[in-house]
Amino acid sequence: MIVHQAYRFALDPSPRAEQALASHVGARRFAFNWGLALVKARLEARKRGEDVEVPWTLPALRREWNRAKETVAPWWRENSKEAYSSGLAGLADALKNWSDSRKGRRKGRRMGFPRFRKKGRGRESVCFTTGPIRVDDKSHVVLPRIGRVRTHEPTTALLGRIEAGTARILRATVSREGGRWFVSFTCEVEREPKAPRFPDAVVGVDAGLRHLAVLSTGERVVNPRPLKAALRRIARLNRELARRKPGSRNREESGRRLARAHARAANIRRDAWHKLTTRLARTYGTIVVERLCVAGLMRSRRLTRAVADAAPAELRRQLVYKCVWYGSRLVEADRFWPSSKTCSRCGAVKEKLPLWERVFRCDACGFVLDRDENAARNLAALVAAVAGSGPETLNARGRDVRPARWGGRSRMKREAGSAPGA
Repeated sequence: MIVHQAYRFALDPSPRAEQALASHVGARRFAFNWGLALVKARLEARKRGEDVEVPWTLPALRREWNRAKETVAPWWRENSKEAYSSGLAGLADALKNWSDSRKGRRKGRRMGFPRFRKKGRGRESVCFTTGPIRVDDKSHVVLPRIGRVRTHEPTTALLGRIEAGTARILRATVSREGGRWFVSFTCEVEREPKAPRFPDAVVGVDAGLRHLAVLSTGERVVNPRPLKAALRRIARLNRELARRKPGSRNREESGRRLARAHARAANIRRDAWHKLTTRLARTYGTIVVERLCVAGLMRSRRLTRAVADAAPAELRRQLVYKCVWYGSRLVEADRFWPSSKTCSRCGAVKEKLPLWERVFRCDACGFVLDRDENAARNLAALVAAVAGSGPETLNARGRDVRPARWGGRSRMKREAGSAPGA
């Protein structure tokens, strides 16, 4: 089985290598801003009635760059050509996203017109697709024009696959996050087909805020809430940053400490989700999750911080590819399916269930259960209503998937109790 997989390593660059990395990131930003200024100028010329070509795609932007680079950037040879190409590719994608969003061809929120990039703002990265890109040994990588860079952690996970001939590097992306440099290798990996530990087991997973997730087996996964734990430190660092003189070294150091605090919270959250999703994909044959409208939850002023701290969309995003890796099956419930309002015993649906009501009480049969566990059991029973099987993601959109319609209470108890330890 051939899959695309990324291997990410922290770098420990020397001062020379760090300067080269920063130079390439700056070159990417320069190419992006130059191309955006050109597009805006051509659009203004069209408004005035001039017949000019607006470079909208990556090939057109590259042609314009090759014509003008000796004039606008005579120093361009100091960096790899991939740095400038990476910036132009990012601009082309941004223009396409804006155009598709205006014409209704892109789902999600409305995309704005691209804006100029500023140093130190947003994600700083550069992508390499050609040139010497390789893992030199267990502690060094090689990048175009930058050369050999030491890694902060061993690269044996990728090096072993490359030496065995089961992985091929397609591109490398260098980024700076929280004051540290990282390299991510996107690889074409040959993975052996695997099977989960319990291929016939079904588990429903309800992502939440109080708990990271609640399983239909009754297990509750603790939510580390890293942002909440770091709020006092982040607030203090923000006050410290505001008091520093702009442009001073003390302000730069305060900015780095603040970035590291945010990066630590993000890493703790990412680690918790990866451990949970890997365990689920390796253990259960069928995993049922709910397609959440996280953007809608983020619009609530009371829930915004808690939703951002939990990042519930990571559950489905990670399971989509991990279920393929480990041979399990992912079933998705529609976002409008009332998993929390449906009784997992009799299938009756309540008209209203306020968010503050954490215990589900059925008005029809008197069943009482924790709200999240009730939703997880309903998700586990949903698999009986989805036709077909396979490693790809399935969706119950458009179906009447109330569990009571398919076998009633006895079948639901079998589905919810088929997971190990139930």
